[in-house]
Amino acid sequence: MKKLIFTLLLCLPFALFAQETDSAPILPPPGNAEVGDAYGAGVSSFDEKNAITVEELTKKLADTDKIENIVVKGNVSASCVKKGCWMTLANDENQKLFVKMLDYEFFVPVAIVGKDVVMQGTAENKVTSVGELRHFAEDAGKSKEEIAAITEPEEEIRFMAKGIKVIK
Repeated sequence: MKKLIFTLLLCLPFALFAQETDSAPILPPPGNAEVGDAYGAGVSSFDEKNAITVEELTKKLADTDKIENIVVKGNVSASCVKKGCWMTLANDENQKLFVKMLDYEFFVPVAIVGKDVVMQGTAENKVTSVGELRHFAEDAGKSKEEIAAITEPEEEIRFMAKGIKVIK
């Protein structure tokens, strides 16, 4: 009897770890990203009136590698269609700003593409690896050919957003 109990106790951890979990896939949050909708933390505390554009941010980062607690505004040109875990802002001069959500604490709906937003966070110059660029291209729904065509790392401005608010 003792051997049976010992054997069962010994096998129990293996049985627990061997179970498959039916965790649901992470999806972008639902919603239409209407004016006033906010995602993340501290959105009510930052000052939209002092927000700078992507172009102004690009100029500021010419003199330094990193700027913390900055408020930036712009038009969302793309978003992760799988989870809503990143987006890009672009301006009239086709300057782009790659935005990730700080510590993956929040996501944005796919409907945010085409909307004007204001956000607070940290901006920095970064070299993005080929692997990461391919991952983001896959998230954006690019074709296998487009993903395979990515062969060089890219210098870009990366923004880690604490909070994002739709303004238009």
